[in-house]
Amino acid sequence: MKKRVGNMRRGALVLFIIFGVIFLSVIGRFFYMQVVGDVNGVPLAAKAAKQHLRSSVIEANRGSILDQKGEVIAKDTASYTLAAVLDPKQTVDAKNPHHVVEKGETAALLAKYLPMKEADILKKLQKKNLFQVEFGKAGKNLSAEVKDKIEASKLPGLVFTKQAERFYPNGVFASHLIGYAQQEEGKDGISKLIGKMGIEKAYNDILTGKNGSINYDADKYGYILPNTKSTVKEAQDGQDIYLTLDKKIQTFLEDTLNTVDAKYNPKNMMAVVMNPKTGEILAMSQRDTFNPTTKEGLTNQWANLPVEITYEPGSVMKIFSLASAIDLGVYHPNAYYQSGTYNVGSIPIHDHNAGVGWGSITYREGVERSSNVAFAKLLAGMGPDKFKTYLQNFGFGAKTGIDLPNEATGKILFDRRIEQVTTVFGQGTTVTMMQMLQGATAIASDGTMKQPYVVSKIVDPNTGKVTETKPVTTGKPISAATAKQTREELRNVITGKVGTGKLYAIDGYDIAGKTGTSQIPNPNGGGYMTGNDNYIFSFMGMAPAKDPELVMYVTMQQPQLSGTETGGKAVSEVFNPVMKNSLQYLNIKSADTAKLKSVEMTSMAGKTPDVAKKELEAKKLIPVVIGNGKKIVQQLPLAGEKILEGQRVILMTEGDMTIPDMKDWAKNDVLKVSEITGVPFTVNGDGYVLKQSLSAGSVLNDKSQVTIDLTTPDKIPNFNKVPKVEDNKEDSADTTVQEATGLNALLN
Repeated sequence: MKKRVGNMRRGALVLFIIFGVIFLSVIGRFFYMQVVGDVNGVPLAAKAAKQHLRSSVIEANRGSILDQKGEVIAKDTASYTLAAVLDPKQTVDAKNPHHVVEKGETAALLAKYLPMKEADILKKLQKKNLFQVEFGKAGKNLSAEVKDKIEASKLPGLVFTKQAERFYPNGVFASHLIGYAQQEEGKDGISKLIGKMGIEKAYNDILTGKNGSINYDADKYGYILPNTKSTVKEAQDGQDIYLTLDKKIQTFLEDTLNTVDAKYNPKNMMAVVMNPKTGEILAMSQRDTFNPTTKEGLTNQWANLPVEITYEPGSVMKIFSLASAIDLGVYHPNAYYQSGTYNVGSIPIHDHNAGVGWGSITYREGVERSSNVAFAKLLAGMGPDKFKTYLQNFGFGAKTGIDLPNEATGKILFDRRIEQVTTVFGQGTTVTMMQMLQGATAIASDGTMKQPYVVSKIVDPNTGKVTETKPVTTGKPISAATAKQTREELRNVITGKVGTGKLYAIDGYDIAGKTGTSQIPNPNGGGYMTGNDNYIFSFMGMAPAKDPELVMYVTMQQPQLSGTETGGKAVSEVFNPVMKNSLQYLNIKSADTAKLKSVEMTSMAGKTPDVAKKELEAKKLIPVVIGNGKKIVQQLPLAGEKILEGQRVILMTEGDMTIPDMKDWAKNDVLKVSEITGVPFTVNGDGYVLKQSLSAGSVLNDKSQVTIDLTTPDKIPNFNKVPKVEDNKEDSADTTVQEATGLNALLN
């Protein structure tokens, strides 16, 4: 028994010694760590700090896209996703809870702002053993306004996550040119806006900013620790892109295309307004189009048609054929030729009136009538090789280099003789709208050709650096004298007795231009499509013809025409109002205005209204009398000022002030009445007077409230209405090749 007790004592002693050694080792290790401050070479302070270190991302803003005057086209906006924290452990202080406490009250509140039933919200809030819940689609993309209203309730446990969204305030507005951007998760798991098409895609790297960060110490609940020091790395916002687009002109174009698209429902339609002196694109649009904010309509058409597709241009190509012939000295406007039919080997080329022609006519008349035979004969005079060189010098068969993605090239079809002849009047060879516009700059700008471009400048908001785009000259395919003569011949297409472009005349302005009606290759093979509607109708015009400030090109494929409607008429309903409104908006003087003389105003004070009116009318001014008194007491413009003939002069008499009939008046004249009477007017919109709140003759006083509504001229009934011109059949029938020629079979 004693032996057994001794063994137990010895065992206990051994265990005591072992545990003692372990205890001393641990104590020694802690003492060593406290004195030295590291473990295995790793500083303990750094390891402890790392447990408390938190990092938050400072999101950079994507750069904005603006028009040339700084009007916003695309910008970042915030949306929010709502979540509800359910875990009671997130609350440290019961008086300041950080989880949902009153679930019924919270559900009732959220039901006011989310598209969910209160019962469904409550069901989510009553889920067990969850840290937090979200509310699906109903809780996403919430506006800042909704977020603020929910937060104003002070109900705990509701948290918001911010996301950047792209906002396009103008809706449908050069949509394929601008493109769109949307949230996309990267390889790093971070979601950010990515450009998917147009400017948004082409300049994505420039528009995208660099996120910053902030580092700070926090406890396990995420609260910042007292006396903590934060480290901030500032975000770098994306750069802003200013386009050459003018919001006013783009709006003219969009509104007009909407109207025409609804009326004729073409398969597609595209139009561009351009400054030929610089190459700046002032407006560009197409139908079908889409809303970049909602994406509505996007699936109907993905391509930016003026840049990305090719087509056979038809007789608009004769602009460049004519310029080439003039430059080579083979165009003699007063020389005669036999119109009707021209044989290319065994294949007859017909004029658009089924080959009947107009007998022996001058080449100038042939240009006015858009005669295919005239241009086939001009090609023979030029020689195919020289003509092809001119086409290449005009930029056909090569990209223009416009600053937009996916530009197409087109192809000069010129291997066989028949292809050479059809190319001279716009069939066979394919082009892009950008190539046609680039070539047109040489015609409009005395032979100097400019590259089309859409980005005016890029501004870095972080540094203030501005990178401006300068116009690029891409060639000088013709002489200044040739360009001038070409414009004069194209002016005859509009004003000549037999011109095919009569529909495109604009009151007060000289237009130079060319119509086109091109055949469409049969998608099922076997030549070209047939039928009155199965063409691409087009018009390219420039104004003022003598020294063009604007070029506009419109194409319309397969409009649905009824009765006596023509494709040319449909195209003119786009070109005429947009060109006229743009010229007036840019204050480009009409042909009539350019001829007006300057008049120096004299004082009308003390004269009777009748005498003053006679004197002003003798100077070709328009007097407007305000009031019913017997003598003039004030006037605008003032004595000594110089104004142009045809301007209004506001005359005020003593006695009661009366408001004139201001329908069709320009805004400046309206403001003259407000200034001279001292009555402030509320003026809505821009352009010309559509209506006024007080009828003409009403007495004005300091309590009068006058509202003036302005709009564009095309929306005012009978505003400067152009006399109706009888449709000229040639403009919609200058089909370059009749099916009867047998050309369809040969080209296939």
